Amino acid sequence: MKKIFLPVFAILLLLIGLLLARTFTFPFKKIAAATGTPAQITINDSSISRLSGGLKIPTISSGDSLKFNDVPFDTFNEYIKKNYPFIYQHAESYTINGHALVFKLKGTDPNLQPLLFLSHLDVVPPGGAGIKNTETDLFQPKDKPIPPVSKIAKEWDYGPFSGAVVNGRIYGRGTMDMKSMLFALMEALQNTMKSGYQPKRDIYLAFGFDEEVGGELGAARIADYFGRQRLRFDAIYDEGGFILSKGSVEGIDANVALIGCAEKGFLSLKIKVKGLGGHSSMPPSETAVGKAAAIMQKLEQNPMKPTITPLIQDFFKNVGGSMSFPSRLAIANDWLLQPLLISQLSKNHTTNALIRTTTALTMMKGSDAPNVLSSEVEFVANFRLLPGNTIQEVKEHVAKLAQGYDIEISEVDNSREASIVSPSDTKGYKIMETSLNRIYPNLLITPYLTVGGTDAIKYQALSNNVYRFMPIKINNSEQQSMHSINEYISIENYTKMIRYFEFIMQNYDKDGGK
Repeated sequence: MKKIFLPVFAILLLLIGLLLARTFTFPFKKIAAATGTPAQITINDSSISRLSGGLKIPTISSGDSLKFNDVPFDTFNEYIKKNYPFIYQHAESYTINGHALVFKLKGTDPNLQPLLFLSHLDVVPPGGAGIKNTETDLFQPKDKPIPPVSKIAKEWDYGPFSGAVVNGRIYGRGTMDMKSMLFALMEALQNTMKSGYQPKRDIYLAFGFDEEVGGELGAARIADYFGRQRLRFDAIYDEGGFILSKGSVEGIDANVALIGCAEKGFLSLKIKVKGLGGHSSMPPSETAVGKAAAIMQKLEQNPMKPTITPLIQDFFKNVGGSMSFPSRLAIANDWLLQPLLISQLSKNHTTNALIRTTTALTMMKGSDAPNVLSSEVEFVANFRLLPGNTIQEVKEHVAKLAQGYDIEISEVDNSREASIVSPSDTKGYKIMETSLNRIYPNLLITPYLTVGGTDAIKYQALSNNVYRFMPIKINNSEQQSMHSINEYISIENYTKMIRYFEFIMQNYDKDGGK
């Protein structure tokens, strides 16, 4: 017995030593020291006023073309033209599909691929308790329209379309998503032009008007136009990740900038389950509702298989140095401890979304009366696809779990595959790092997987380098205000965002931006 125990004990000690050695020598990314001259941030009252005025125009997007209201979008576009006459006078500008805006500042070298910066004009409805933020509810009764803005406004400290500037903040629907970034880009382009700087490569700004409902009429049409012009971009920048303040990301003890190098796909499946209808006084042994419930339970209890993709491996390599020792141990030794790491990540809904195609049961419809058995029950399952999974694989997964039931499956909304994964060793990525280090010292910067959808995916055929990032530093409560009541952006964040984009525009071709 002793002869067996000693070799096993020795092997165990060697294994522990190996695990510890790999953990202490693993090349986790360190927070970079600030380089170069820190950026000077000056608050400009005029730029704040222009954003405030733009927030007062209710450019609410609608998934129903019959409900789309052109007037606010026409008003908004006229507002942009009136407030940025210098850009309209000295840069190219045109409108696509009635409302989408495109601007082009010509560079000195036509052989260089241009840069493209994205945003969108539209916003979700004002929202609030019990108020739907989109108009795509498949089961919303037609006789129960969304309450008027005047009623919803009572839930806001300042009106959703007030553009109020109070205590260092700018309030209104669109301050976080996405008018602040649109105006920051316009300010940055105007400041760049007025400074006399002329870039080497062309700089494009492109603003869709229906991102919140799929982007098919705005971004998709712009991308199609660029494609027909045979344009290829060196880098494309859109919304996506943020700078999350220290403590906002569970387990990461640092301010961390999450640069989206890919985004998850989107698939909503309406699953119609058939059963025996009739009066509730004589129910069958299993109703359509019961069958639907059984399928839903299977979907929730049997999600798609988790995978730590190369992008997420890179993410953990970057942030691991600011995590606890057990987390660093698991990351550094994933060759052995990956099952444990996946188990831990799966327990938290935020990190779970990074390692698997998620399943969310979102909507359900059955009988319209309490004493009537419905012969059909419909429910919607929304899937956010991990890069590497496909829509077809998800459909096969659902069909397998629902085997034996009489069902019909159909797609709803705008399905899309997961995006390509953009590299983080390009000039387009590194200039983001340099700009951030100038404006936000002591910042951890990492590639990331954007779990929500953006207009950027419409443009991925036009560049290999598509980055999703909004350069503002926020905490959890500020992040939660997006698409909710009391949405706001701090004046400091807005001002720094302008400077960030100015830096990229003016330094992209200056020794790699350094």
